[in-house]
Amino acid sequence: MSSRAVLIFAAFSGFLYVALGAFGAHVLKSSLGIKELDWLATGLQYQGFHTLVLLAIGIAMQYKTNIWWYWSGAFLSIGTVLFSGSLYCLALSHLMFWAYLTPVGGVCFLIGWALMAMGVLRRNKRANCHE
Repeated sequence: MSSRAVLIFAAFSGFLYVALGAFGAHVLKSSLGIKELDWLATGLQYQGFHTLVLLAIGIAMQYKTNIWWYWSGAFLSIGTVLFSGSLYCLALSHLMFWAYLTPVGGVCFLIGWALMAMGVLRRNKRANCHE
């Protein structure tokens, strides 16, 4: 993903994070059970954290192009949609097939973090060669 696409996704994700968090706290709290509220809270926690990480990646990409960060942003975005999105759908619909997408989103998170680390390691390695 380009830095612009990552930043647009982060902005949308941040908006959705705040809106769904407020909706959950004020509207859904009285109609969902403990288990559903836990699913909602876990989805929000992961979405909020990864939204901040995507914001940082998008800003970093504006200063230095890095193919590893490009793919990291893509996998972290997909992970957010699949992991958090599946938990939201599970909490709101009670359709258990959504639970099969949650671990796929988790794997996307892991891949995204590994790609970010590779980008940092490869960047430092090249930077040290030029000194």
